[in-house]
Amino acid sequence: MPKLLLFFIFFSLLAAAGLPLKGQGLYRANQGQLSFKSDAPLELIEAVSKSLRGVIDPAKRTFAFSVPVNTFQGFNSPLQREHFNENYMETAVYQEATFSGKIIEDIDLSVPGTYSVRAKGKLNVHGIEQERIIKSTVESKENVLIVRSDFTVLLAEHNISIPRIVYQKIAEEIQVHVEATFSR
Repeated sequence: MPKLLLFFIFFSLLAAAGLPLKGQGLYRANQGQLSFKSDAPLELIEAVSKSLRGVIDPAKRTFAFSVPVNTFQGFNSPLQREHFNENYMETAVYQEATFSGKIIEDIDLSVPGTYSVRAKGKLNVHGIEQERIIKSTVESKENVLIVRSDFTVLLAEHNISIPRIVYQKIAEEIQVHVEATFSR
């Protein structure tokens, strides 16, 4: 198991146990938002999860994000949500999507301001890990970091196949938007 994932799990367990994380310089988010859009020729599908969790260690410039895949709401019908979970994302097997790694820029996030950063790490969707560099904006305020990012995910890169019968209804490239508030 990668060190960053172990780091994230360890601090998530501390937080869940109610142990304080203050004074350690870590920022954590327990209810960030991740939304996606599939804009195919015959159908637009949109869904959102407000269950994004994450931790940022500004001293080491490391981060870890996680979202339970079965928490996405929206879609065009309950049946579409069911197909998303059972047929495409297989949430019984692949329960979470994760992204962990390091911030490339050498910035001091304790200084208030808005920063453009590149996050380099492993994006794991549907059990397939891909190394990615994802551009983000980080707004630093007193003891708060607000992270926003827009990027795309190619279904083929994560072994998510589209049956021919719905090929015109599901985009091969999914647009993703992340917004999370981290606090100490």
